[in-house]
Amino acid sequence: MIKLSSSKPFAEGGNRKCFIHPDKPDRCLKVVHPGLLEEIIKNKPWYKKLRSKNSFDDNLREEAAYKQKALKGNNPKIWDHLAKWYGMCETDIGKASETELITNDNQIAETLENYLFTHGLTEEIEESINEFQIWLRDNLILTKNIIPHNLVLKKQSGKIIIKIIDGLGPQAFIPLHNYSTFFAKRYVEKRIKLMWSRIKWDLSGRKGNWK
Repeated sequence: MIKLSSSKPFAEGGNRKCFIHPDKPDRCLKVVHPGLLEEIIKNKPWYKKLRSKNSFDDNLREEAAYKQKALKGNNPKIWDHLAKWYGMCETDIGKASETELITNDNQIAETLENYLFTHGLTEEIEESINEFQIWLRDNLILTKNIIPHNLVLKKQSGKIIIKIIDGLGPQAFIPLHNYSTFFAKRYVEKRIKLMWSRIKWDLSGRKGNWK
């Protein structure tokens, strides 16, 4: 069992804490906050409480997301813009989702959100975002809404490569995109459109509703 109880997370979101794997420094361990699932279920409307507890677990949803159709082949380009996933593992503070830790010169990679707040939409980062959206279209990668803080910047061969570290997997109630290329293309296009809406909203000082 991996011991994390005495370790400090390098990042913390609303649902999970992120730790550097103590034995494999190139990997990230994501652990759901203790007691969070019970709290989420308690605050859901009655009809959502009929769902299984597992359906609210971000780690299990991430595991399912990495099993989507687009990731089942042997195409190495799939990982050009996506952190690799290594499975689930046991820790002393709960199960963890084990993923690739994206770094630059041994430092944890900067998020797109932080870059935009610091530098704005530079020509260099706009080119990186355009390459990223081409990859989404070419591979029909299904994601939730693409939020800049779920994307990090990998510096590679003099370029900035955008990588997804969270938010993988669809969020539509009726999963037509799982069975139809036509609906998958529509779904991806909508995510790209919303991604740009979120970027512009961040750059505008977050005024109004980003959607």
